[in-house]
Amino acid sequence: MAPTVRDKIVHAALDRFHALGFSACGVQEIVDKAGVPKGSFYNYFESKERLALEVLDVYASGSKREMLSDTSVAPVKRLRAHFTFLASRYAGFGYSKGCLIGNIAAEASDNMPLIRKALAQGLANWTKLVAATIRDGQRDGSIEPGLDADEVARFLINSWEGAVIRMKLTNSRQALDDFFALALPLLTGR
Repeated sequence: MAPTVRDKIVHAALDRFHALGFSACGVQEIVDKAGVPKGSFYNYFESKERLALEVLDVYASGSKREMLSDTSVAPVKRLRAHFTFLASRYAGFGYSKGCLIGNIAAEASDNMPLIRKALAQGLANWTKLVAATIRDGQRDGSIEPGLDADEVARFLINSWEGAVIRMKLTNSRQALDDFFALALPLLTGR
């Protein structure tokens, strides 16, 4: 089935926002990439901010966060597999592009309330999944029981996103390797 005009616009925007940034990318660049007339944009989206909300949903849905809820996999392995998947995704995009969610978050200002709200909710949802996985590990004894699961989940995500920023700046995987070497072992006390 051929992609719809709307789908072409969303996927073109994902590409352009990731390559250029939200603020530096205009509607014309998006429709040019999509191969559709500029008027088509306004048939589907009232603003670039509204389009960005859909782009963020598409990008987040490709993050495989659902793997964190797969209780057939041991909790520490789930966490490692999730972050390993994200690292492989960045390798596929090119390390210099970074994380689209983090990139847009860095640009989000007070005049972008819908994006800020969506980003905050997305981080909250991701944090809940990571915290639930940590609690699973605490129950089965594979993760230190004295850790505050919510606090550690925030720490892991914040550490990951910081590593991703450094990855983007250096166009290198080294910061991600540092995350794997230092952050995840903190869970097990080993």
